[in-house]
Amino acid sequence: MMEDKNINEGGQMVFEQPETVAYSESITDVIKRDAALVEAELERYLAEEYAGKNETTEAMKYAVLGGGKRVRAFLVLEFCRMFGGSVEAALPFACAIECVHASSLVHDDMPCMDDDVLRRGKPSCHVKFGEAEALLAGDALLTFAFELCASNKYVSHKAVRYAVATLAHESGVMGMMEGQTLDLKNEAASYSDLKKIFLRKTSCLIKAACLLGYFAAVDNPSSRDKENIGKYADAIGLAFQIHDDILDVKGDTATLGKTAGTDEKNNRKTVLSFMSMNEAEDEEALLTLLAVEVISGYENSKNLCDLAVWLLARKK
Repeated sequence: MMEDKNINEGGQMVFEQPETVAYSESITDVIKRDAALVEAELERYLAEEYAGKNETTEAMKYAVLGGGKRVRAFLVLEFCRMFGGSVEAALPFACAIECVHASSLVHDDMPCMDDDVLRRGKPSCHVKFGEAEALLAGDALLTFAFELCASNKYVSHKAVRYAVATLAHESGVMGMMEGQTLDLKNEAASYSDLKKIFLRKTSCLIKAACLLGYFAAVDNPSSRDKENIGKYADAIGLAFQIHDDILDVKGDTATLGKTAGTDEKNNRKTVLSFMSMNEAEDEEALLTLLAVEVISGYENSKNLCDLAVWLLARKK
């Protein structure tokens, strides 16, 4: 039923969104605007917290500032908006998510993991500052994220508790870090095994971002909302990781801002280990349809629907 309703007679995918709100900006404009907003807020937080300079704080700033799509931060802001919350309430949580994400990238690039020398078009943190400082900077960004969450003065104490617990769970050993562990073992024997890794490695932090935006707006979260948010996050997270696997083959280093072809170099299992390129592209398209379908029933969900579609077309 889902496929019939979203595919036209020519076999092309069609995404129909509810006309609940008039948007004058394209999704690209909104993402760029929110990225600039979060970048400025991160700069302010880091300047206030770390006015004195040392190498670790400089490595932190190097890792988290000046690049990236800020998709996770966008999700925090947009879920908060969709449920009627304020940008002020969402920004500390959005910055916290970006600190956790940057921490994971710093550690992911290190020689003991992916051993990648480029990130966001510049030398990886460990190349610029050395392995010890990169390790400390990644740890410091992770702890700073929880400080930002706990210090959010624009939400209730209840919302802070929800946010801290959710971020810890989804980024911890039962979430993103478990995904990294499984990814390093490289033991996936099927696409089903690989999906379990993707759900931990990528979807968990995306789910945390969506839920933190929800908690910034809603003091009494409902099970139904959390279930739908989880389905949306799982679907775009899986699609996001599949697209990353495709870009690692189709993309180039200059566009990606990181080294292309690292999966093959490291003999890593990817979605293309278990299906063809066309099948992988179909799979991410169907996951995108699922994400759109589960969230489009909410008022003011257009930007979140558009984001899911936008992620299919990204080049980096």
